[in-house]
Formats: sequence, structure tokens, C-alpha cells
Amino acid sequence: MTLFAAARLPREILFGKGQRQVLPQVASRHGKRALVCTDERFAATAIFGEMMAALRNTSVEILVHDRTLPDVPRDSVAVCVAEAKDFKPDMVVGIGGGSCLDMAKCAALLISHGGRLQDYYGEFKVPGPTLPLIAVPTTAGTGSEVTPVAVISDPERLLKVGISSPHLIAAVALCDPELTATCPPALTAIAGADALTHAIEAFTAARRGTDPTLPQQHVFVGKSALTDHFALLAVKLLGRSLERAYRDGADEDARADVMMGALAAGCAFGTAGTAAAHAVQYPVGALTHTPHGLGVATMLPYVMNYNLPAAASEFAEVGAALGLPNADIELKDRASATIAEVSRLFGSIGITRTLAELGLPAGKIEWTAEQALGIDRLIKNNPRPFDAAAMRRLVRAAYDGDMPAVLM
Repeated sequence: MTLFAAARLPREILFGKGQRQVLPQVASRHGKRALVCTDERFAATAIFGEMMAALRNTSVEILVHDRTLPDVPRDSVAVCVAEAKDFKPDMVVGIGGGSCLDMAKCAALLISHGGRLQDYYGEFKVPGPTLPLIAVPTTAGTGSEVTPVAVISDPERLLKVGISSPHLIAAVALCDPELTATCPPALTAIAGADALTHAIEAFTAARRGTDPTLPQQHVFVGKSALTDHFALLAVKLLGRSLERAYRDGADEDARADVMMGALAAGCAFGTAGTAAAHAVQYPVGALTHTPHGLGVATMLPYVMNYNLPAAASEFAEVGAALGLPNADIELKDRASATIAEVSRLFGSIGITRTLAELGLPAGKIEWTAEQALGIDRLIKNNPRPFDAAAMRRLVRAAYDGDMPAVLM
């Protein structure tokens, strides 16, 4: 028997229009004191005020930390935790984009186990359960509401760093597409492209075999039957609605599809992991200070083209999920058409076409390739192996916009 699957998910996932209204009932099942992590922008909205009032009306005391910053600077978590020390929360509620959810994860971790964030970098370093986390996303992209990872920026490191543990998975993911209605087109595009990249990289991740100890040794274990299911659902939903949501933010059906797509993509890559597009984005993002989703989406078509010899059948399935025809078409042509469609979709929503346009200095191509190749947890997940020459070729091709060059 070769069938293998693994999935680590929240105990409860609630999705649908108006689900934010049940936050008080959900929170009251986890205690009476909630630390709420959000950012200054969302804290100033009427919707946030209504949500906090509803919590208070259900006799849930709240402490709001509304100073979450993009990419979660390491030391900002310590500030949040110090503020919450005397409050003694029973739970943490993260409301906002991926950074707000990651802040909530990190705060729950340090409140529960103490120490410094540096003590937990890597996989399986969290020693046990944390305070219950309720994750309420207001963007549709990172999938952090269902994943076992928190990403932060450490001033002592050039590249962002992750803390990966099943103990970081939210107790409840509460997803209300109405909360994304005010996302501007550019953020809708970048977040949605991030989600589609998650889905495609999870679906084409290396298949590592059926060793029963694999999920005990690694948080991210490569593709499996369950992650494939979630990944293809994400591709289908994002393929049919991301461009619509970008062009008309008031389209409720499109907003729901994109948020469900991001959720499903998180369910996929939270166990399967991602691969080379993410590996290259780490150094590129450090140098260009551009949004993570924009960087991974810029890289994805080039990475797909590099992986074509090893993942043609998977790309054909992705193409079918995107709605491309597959009758009487050769496998390689179907796979190539899928890459072309992903490039077209990203272009239609304003995703940067090359690393040069993203702002990567030409003199940093070699350095970027070296750093990307060194991120082993991502590179080993890629379906086609890399050596130093292949990685340099990939980064150069993405810089120049020369898609065929990755296969030379």
C-alpha cells in the first residue's frame, strides 16, 4: 500500500459571511480573559469596535494590543507579552492579516512557556500546548489561521525566521469573507497570489515516501493525499475568482472564493510545506523589502518551468483545476499551458514579472542564489533537485525575465 496522508489543522474551522458575529460564543468556551492582537489600522475600524463590544457584552474581559507591525519584529512580541503579564489571559485572539495572526501565535507561546522567541526557532522546539488561539483573518492569503508556523523578523538575522510546531495551530479559525471587503486591489492581488503559490507548491512538493515516523520528525512532510485535496480546492477557487475580487472588491462571491482558497491553501502547505519559490523570496525580500506574496508570486512561474521535467502530471492537474481544457492534448503541452495560465493570471492582477522589476540589484544575483540554496527545509521539498549552478540559473532567469533559460 502506498497511500499516505498527514494533516494538522485547528480543532474548529468556521467559515462564512457573518461568522465574526459568533466570536463571543467561541471565545467564552475558552475562558473569560482575552488578549487581542491586531494592528493600528484595523483597531480604528467600526467593525473592530463592534467585535470588541460584543466580547465585553458576553462577559469576556479584553486587553487589546493594537501595535502589531508588518513581519512581526522579534522584540515587539516581548512588548506585547509584558503588557499582558498582569492581565493573565485565558486565550489569545488574533484579528488581522498574517502578521497579526503570527503575533498572536508568538504571544501565546511566550505567555505559556516563557523564554525568548530565539529559543523556539526551527521545528518542534515548542515544548507543549499554548494558550488557546482564536485566529480571525481579515486578508485572504497567508493561511496563518490554519498553519503551524509563525514568521518573524529578527534584527540579528538578515532573513526572516520561522517557528514551526503543531502547538502553534489555532484552536479555532474563524473566517468571515466580509472582513476582506475593504482590502484594496493591490493587497487583494498580493495576498491571493501568495495563496495560489502556497497551493501549487504544496501540490507539487516532493513525495517523501510512507515512513510512519516522517510526521514525527518534520513539521512539513511533503505532498500527501489529504494535502493534495486541499491544494486543488484552493487552485480551483482562486483560479475562478482572484481576478474578479481584484477588479471588484464588492463581489461577495469572489471574496468568499478567495478567502476559502487561502484557507484551503493553508490546510495544504501547513503540512506539505512549500519549496523553491519561497526559498528565493527569503533573500529577495530581505534585500528589496517588498511584500512576501509579491516575491513568491514573481518567482512561481520560473520555478514551475524549472520543475516541468519532474512535475508535468501535477501541473496538468493544476491546469484542470484552473479550468484549462485537457482533452486530446499531450501531457507536456497541458503542463506548459498551466504555467502560461498562472503567468497570465498574475499579470492580470499586477504581479511583478521579474526580480529586476521587484528591485533586486544585479550584483546580488549570486548572493541570492547562495542564500536560497541554503534553506534546506524548502529546497528539499522541491520536486526537482537543485545544485548551485541550477539555482544561479533560476535566479538569473527570473531577474532577466527569460523563462526558457531555467531549463538549459
